[in-house]
Amino acid sequence: MKKSIFAIAIAIITSVISCGPKGSQTNNTSNEEKTDYVLRDTAIYGFCAEGSAMNTLQIITDGGDTITVSTTKANDKGRVLGGYAIGDEIALLANADTTQAISVINKSMLNGDWVMPNPMDGSNETGVRILRGGVAESIDQSTIVYKSWRLFNGKLQFTLTREDGIDMEELITYDIIKLTATELVLKSTDEEQETFEYTRPAGEEYTEEDLNGVVIDEGYDDEYNM
Repeated sequence: MKKSIFAIAIAIITSVISCGPKGSQTNNTSNEEKTDYVLRDTAIYGFCAEGSAMNTLQIITDGGDTITVSTTKANDKGRVLGGYAIGDEIALLANADTTQAISVINKSMLNGDWVMPNPMDGSNETGVRILRGGVAESIDQSTIVYKSWRLFNGKLQFTLTREDGIDMEELITYDIIKLTATELVLKSTDEEQETFEYTRPAGEEYTEEDLNGVVIDEGYDDEYNM
């Protein structure tokens, strides 16, 4: 009888021990998947193609594929940022089967100068210059030096340094709240969640070369501006 009780106890202990590592392995896998998603850019990049229409976006991806998605839901949620016209550079976040756009960002529309009143005293305008190829520059800023920019998972990221004697690069991430030919509204993703409202410099003219095919003038409107 004692041998039977001892055997049962050993079986129970073995079962408990074997459950522990399995549970830990599941959690580790889940954490790895979450980490991979954070580090992996899920957006699709390419150019707006001729098959695009009011509620349809067709893009030729950087990899040479042609993708067509509905923009109806994204438009309803205000997530077609900058509209789109044939030839524009586009960043697309889509659903799992790539039929519905979740977010559309007109990269071409981001190009150029963006300024706002100096937050210190409003005496002048400061801002950022966004150039093709991921280059960013400061506009009349004495404390912040912009280095580069990119879109990552539908968010706008800047790499910068501060003129405080410490030459250390920072990565600042923003949600794009609004993007038009003349307005750019960003919201920081940190705890402060500050909102920054930029406009094009007064009297500044932009050529097709400046904005990669996006011409900005008083009567400008995207072909499929939402």
